[in-house]
Amino acid sequence: MKLWLSIIFCLAAIHVFAQDKPVAGLVFDQNTHERIAKVNVRNLRNGQSVYNNLKAEFKIMARPGDVLIISKQNYFSDTITLKSYADQMVYLKASSIMLNEVNVRDTVLSAQKKLEKTKRDYSKIYGSLSNRDLLTVSPGGGAGIGIDAIWNMISKSGRNAEHLRQIIEQDYKINVIDQRFNKTFVQQLTGLQEPQLTNFMVKYRPSYYMATTASDYEFASYIKANLKRFLRYPNAASMPSLK
Repeated sequence: MKLWLSIIFCLAAIHVFAQDKPVAGLVFDQNTHERIAKVNVRNLRNGQSVYNNLKAEFKIMARPGDVLIISKQNYFSDTITLKSYADQMVYLKASSIMLNEVNVRDTVLSAQKKLEKTKRDYSKIYGSLSNRDLLTVSPGGGAGIGIDAIWNMISKSGRNAEHLRQIIEQDYKINVIDQRFNKTFVQQLTGLQEPQLTNFMVKYRPSYYMATTASDYEFASYIKANLKRFLRYPNAASMPSLK
């Protein structure tokens, strides 16, 4: 009898202390180590399903022991079992050689071509609303975004036009930064190799203002100064908190 009471008490304690909390993470391409967006993350236990944002970040309610299924079109799905509430770094393997449709650091299309494609896609789905000047293009380039991501986000907020403008502007700024702060350039300047290269670029990603106003000398100096900090404090050279 005492044994059964002990077992029941332990199970009750586990239930109390193991509660759902937000678990954050980033999703990368396994081969290029670049961030990828529009990735679905599903918790098998509680059934919650979320998509990561344009920065490849996600948050989902979970607890240690939960199994998460991470999936994206043209990628092999991955399964992870949570051991704690710590941030997760997920790497997906591409199922075929393809153009990265909404890769955050897509280098196939220029920023200007991305913007033109977004406006064309926007016109097809939203009609006359596309006549608005959604974005002012800077001398540095343009922007682009997967139209499916726009549709999914807008449908949850009444397809609000202002919200759409904000999404496109955010994606525009991400692409402008990525054009200048790209992996090839940073690797040549710092000499870093993976996984340190990805960790450095995540931790010391420049602001949109820095990417659009700094001279080549200032931009290189910014990267070199942060490289010294990165190498001086190796214990701090990990993925920053997403909270």
